[in-house]
Parts: sequence; C-alpha cells; structure tokens
Amino acid sequence: MEERRNQPINTYQPDYSDEISLVDLAATFIRRRRVFYAVFLLCTLGGLAYALLTPEKFDYVSLVQLAEKDSKTLIQTPETVIATLEARWLPEQQVLYYAENESKLPFGVSFQNTKDTALIRFTTGTTARQKQLVEKVHAALIDKLSQHQEKLVKSEQASINRQIESLNAVIASMMAQASGDGTALPTAIQEKSELESALQSLGNLEVIVSARQSIQETGPKRSLIVALAVVLGLMLGIFAAFMAEFGASLKKQLAVTDGR
Repeated sequence: MEERRNQPINTYQPDYSDEISLVDLAATFIRRRRVFYAVFLLCTLGGLAYALLTPEKFDYVSLVQLAEKDSKTLIQTPETVIATLEARWLPEQQVLYYAENESKLPFGVSFQNTKDTALIRFTTGTTARQKQLVEKVHAALIDKLSQHQEKLVKSEQASINRQIESLNAVIASMMAQASGDGTALPTAIQEKSELESALQSLGNLEVIVSARQSIQETGPKRSLIVALAVVLGLMLGIFAAFMAEFGASLKKQLAVTDGR
C-alpha cells in the first residue's frame, strides 16, 4: 500500500507550442504594416473620391388632389388610383422611354396618399441633370390620371342629369294631375334639390404642385460614405496584412520542402 502511495501520479501536460500569442500577432502586423497602409489608403481614398464625385440628388415632388363627388366622397379611392399608377401608367412610361432611348428609365417614381385626404404625392429622387425628364414623366402621369378622372366625373354628371330629368318628368306629372298623398311631390322636389346639389359638388382633379425640386439635396451622404470607407479600409487592411504573412510563410515552407 505504501509503495502505491509513493508512486508519482501521471499528469497530462498540454502542449501550447502551436498557439499564437498576442505578441506574435502584433509582430506579424508590424512586419506587414506596409500592406495594411496600402489597402487602408486605397479604400479611404476610393470612398472619398466616390463621395466627392457623385452628383447631388434631390427629391422632385408633384401633388394632385383627386376628383370628388362631394366633400366626403371621392370619384375613385386613393388606393385604386395608386394601384393603377404603379401597375399601368408608370410601366407605360418606362416602356416608352426604353423604345426611344434603348435604356431603362434612370429613376423611379413612388406614390403616396396622405391619410384621410384626397391628395396623391408623386416623388422621384434623382440628380439635377434629370430634372427635365422628371418633369416630362410626372406631367405624362398626371395627364393620364387627369383624363381618367375627367371621364369618371363626366359619367357621374350624366348619371345625375338622367336622375334629375326623370324626377322632372315625375314632378310635372304630379303637378298636372294633382296626384299623390300630399307628401310625394315635396319628396320628389327634395330629391331633385339634393341631386342638383350633388351635381354642383362634383370637382375635377386639381394639380397643386408639379415636379417641384426640394430645397436641400437628399444625397449622397458624403460623411457616411467616407466613414464606411475608413471602416472597410481598416478591416481589409488587417486581413491583407495577415494574408501577406501567411503567403510568405507558405512560400518559405514550400521552398524548404523542395530543397530536401
């Protein structure tokens, strides 16, 4: 028993010879610092050049008020108008531009409706060089919308006029025959008055603003671009420095192996 107790206990000693210390990493980085500087400066100067050379962008806004039946009811809902603009009239303009220039329209147009209003907003973000083209596209879209709304207004007017003519005939017949229970004639006259009021309340589409340029530019975000370029340069520079060290070590190892 005593012999067993006096025997040394075998302990496992891990081998740390393959581990890389922070000192090794720092030494590797210092050796390859020129690679880091080159990559860092390249990314930073590239980002700076992009930020300075990219032309300023502005928002161009058009605003229209949809045709109304009365103060509470529109001829067509804003959702339907926007869906038609996006799915029909804007693609038509894109196809027309492509047919004339054999290239895509260099900007897009977005449409929004201010909640609980009859206002539709057209927005395009692009450079000042495209201003005339934006004005042309917005004008074409507004013209399409205006023509469509005008047709709906005329259709509503014709419907109301037919109802008024029908009531006029009924009223004339009642007055000529002195028929009714005493309330039918006043009711018919009241209905006619309401229809005439509805006819007067009909309003056509109104263009409030057409392709108005924003006062301040909306892009590019130059400071953000430069900041991202600096961060990217740091990351790529460090990566390139260690890859250069890895390549040199691999080349050296291959040379030793071939020498044997």
